[in-house]
Amino acid sequence: MKSSARNQFQGTVTGIGTGAVNDQIELDAGGLTLVAVITRGSTGELGLTVGATAFALIKASSIILVTDDGDVKFSARNRVQGTVTAIEPGAVNTEVVLGLPGGGALTAIVTNHSATSLGLAVGKPATGLFKASSVILGVPA
Repeated sequence: MKSSARNQFQGTVTGIGTGAVNDQIELDAGGLTLVAVITRGSTGELGLTVGATAFALIKASSIILVTDDGDVKFSARNRVQGTVTAIEPGAVNTEVVLGLPGGGALTAIVTNHSATSLGLAVGKPATGLFKASSVILGVPA
């Protein structure tokens, strides 16, 4: 599969919470738990069941980076902790790559101002936050 989404994770469906309109799908992607909210119709069309193989796509621009969340509460369902492994500043935005425990990476696009104000630097810990509704699910063809 080819996609423009920087963040691509393959895994196994470990839970499905069924709703009247939307379902909550939990995906274990190599020890990383991701949660997606998709329509109930999409759950059926994709044939998602517990144990099914699926992949999650998250656009880098949907990732919010936090360097010190302390006791702050966030509504974002997905929280991925890692260490900054690469920073690529551009004219307006900066691409930031978080290395994840156990391998893999999460890429975020933030404004240059945000990258500076967060003090992002290679080797610094950070957390990527993203809403379950920002996760696109697919299945192998």
